[in-house]
Amino acid sequence: MSKITILHNPRCSKSRNALAYLEEKGLELNVVKYLVDTPSKEELIKIIEMLNITPRELMRTKEDIYKELNLKDAKSDEVLITAMIENPKLIERPIIIKDNKAVIARPLENIDKIL
Repeated sequence: MSKITILHNPRCSKSRNALAYLEEKGLELNVVKYLVDTPSKEELIKIIEMLNITPRELMRTKEDIYKELNLKDAKSDEVLITAMIENPKLIERPIIIKDNKAVIARPLENIDKIL
């Protein structure tokens, strides 16, 4: 059975719910508190590829820092990825990864797509 990784923010209710959902299933988990243990550029690019989305689709566009950094006008994926690494609060959560697949657990039922 492969280990499941969750990019988790303990202060986020959606993230806590996703973690509880996975724990209820008795799965072996690797919990990554991404605000502390931020993914590298390579890891973030791989996650974006696994999610099959654009870097902007992984961003929390309602965060103040998004507006402060004027990211809505950023045209380059490179700029967006760098912004997420420097400001991990911008990364949408929670992200669940299993094997080479990933989902954003919003709604929670998305998790079932990769289990």
